[in-house]
Amino acid sequence: MTGTSRIESSDPCDSATDVVVVGAGPTGMLLAGDLAARGLSVTLVERRPRGTSNVTRAFAVHARTLELLDARGLADTLVATGTPLTRMRLFGRLSLDLTRLRSRFPFLLITPQYEVEHLLRDRALDAGVDFRYETELTGLSRSAAGDTVTAEIRGSDGARSTVGARYLVGTDGVRSSVRQALGLPFPGEAVIKSVVLADVRLTETPSELLTVSGAGDAFAFVAPFGDGWYRVMGWSRTRQADDSDPVELDELREIARTALGTDYGMHDARWVSRFHSDERQVPAYRTGRVFLAGDAAHVHSPAGGQGMNTGLQDAANLSWKLAAVLRGHSADPEALLDSYHSERHPVGAQVLRASGAIIRLAMARTPSQRLARAALAHVLSLVRPASDRVIGRISGVGVSYTAPKGSHRLTGTRAPDLRLAEGRLLELLRDGSFVLVTPRDTPSPAGPAPLVHAHWTGDRKTTLLIRPDGYIAWAGGRPGPDALRRALGR
Repeated sequence: MTGTSRIESSDPCDSATDVVVVGAGPTGMLLAGDLAARGLSVTLVERRPRGTSNVTRAFAVHARTLELLDARGLADTLVATGTPLTRMRLFGRLSLDLTRLRSRFPFLLITPQYEVEHLLRDRALDAGVDFRYETELTGLSRSAAGDTVTAEIRGSDGARSTVGARYLVGTDGVRSSVRQALGLPFPGEAVIKSVVLADVRLTETPSELLTVSGAGDAFAFVAPFGDGWYRVMGWSRTRQADDSDPVELDELREIARTALGTDYGMHDARWVSRFHSDERQVPAYRTGRVFLAGDAAHVHSPAGGQGMNTGLQDAANLSWKLAAVLRGHSADPEALLDSYHSERHPVGAQVLRASGAIIRLAMARTPSQRLARAALAHVLSLVRPASDRVIGRISGVGVSYTAPKGSHRLTGTRAPDLRLAEGRLLELLRDGSFVLVTPRDTPSPAGPAPLVHAHWTGDRKTTLLIRPDGYIAWAGGRPGPDALRRALGR
């Protein structure tokens, strides 16, 4: 980032908004669209020109992300753009059956990142988000009273201006200008160097929909986009080059032949790139009125395809909390906003560990390491509960948040797409409200926040209060009116 960050300022701003979001990737656009859909003013700052997409390294949309998109009316449109993958085969031995997921989307959707971006951009524009392309953040400051934050920005013509906001969120990637302006460290290390990535045509069709394997000093994977193009990624221990070194398709062909036994006749690459993969995580997702999400907060290896998905789930967690505070629906605003870090930082750390473990297993070099990899694959293939936990973690369906001591066992867990008397849960979540699920004869209570009251279709007696991001905020038996009001207040 160019420019400097100031701690305090009393200068008037050129414009004002409720929230400034820096970075118009999937994470930023989901967050901005959510806030604008709740009636808040949002300015979205993006360095890239209008109409351009990031180099599409992300290609996989997991079940939990599809559920979040379904709660916004977008999932079915996205599914139509890609290819559902119901089984993941790793290391040639381990096969993970995704149809066991308890989800409306028991698969991994293979589709390029730009398809996700197109949907989220259109939604954000329709909701009224103010997009400012070819604009970069040059500094941050806060008001003397501490109740606003000011973004100092510069357009492509060099013109400088300021935008005042109640809150600011950095979703601007690995080299986050927001994180740098805050002076926050990004501790970690490079886990793998000189990964070659390409979108190609193939002469031979792989026998598996998703092919992942390692052999000798190389590993590779191949995944279809469903339109005749394939995403291929490869790494070789014998070819460790800098990101800036030239890369040709022949290099990737050689890696694939070593790792997979064939290059499938790959040809006509529409792009080829070389990159390295870091494992890093910022220590604090919140600094006062500034938040970090997505790659600005955490970055890890591409193994498991969890990068974009984790960022989108960050956005879904933060957006309803910011909206609740800005619209005066929170009894304890600071505690609610702090819960973004306390809930999402452990998830980011877990994704770093899991993706790092997968990539290290793929890079196994010694006979003992490869034996351990084979043994692990064998155990996961035989022990269903263990493989189900792995599938749940990778897909995001198994992610839960720590509940207060003494809470019902369901508190903090993801709510499945319940079939209720009023319709599917994910459809009921589409206006950004809490959903209260009660027995059929329970009268509707008054609550401090927007609330949809739904009922079980059968004779279940459990009462659930489900957050706008689809997690259970409170659960219990059949509570009386006073107990229910207290639960809604909390």
